[in-house]
Amino acid sequence: MDPKKAEEFYSRLKEQLEQDTNWPAPYLYKFIVPTDTAKIQQIEDIFNNMGAVINSKQSKKGTYTSVSINVRMPNPAKVIEKYIEVSAVEGVISL
Repeated sequence: MDPKKAEEFYSRLKEQLEQDTNWPAPYLYKFIVPTDTAKIQQIEDIFNNMGAVINSKQSKKGTYTSVSINVRMPNPAKVIEKYIEVSAVEGVISL
């Protein structure tokens, strides 16, 4: 994503999260990544030691894996911080 568009997206997301949620709160992240154990592990490592519940499921053909992460987050800034960390994983799509 183009840096300017990413900044606008995260700014809107932060605003929405501040308005809609009382923090700290549980948050559900959903990602799609090409099926590659190293890439999936990279995503899981980002949420390591946070008490996250992580579920992954391969697509029918096994080409992609969806990764759902349910974790209690302290505030919207931390939610966005994790999205930015995960965006460094090659081929990942945030939902």
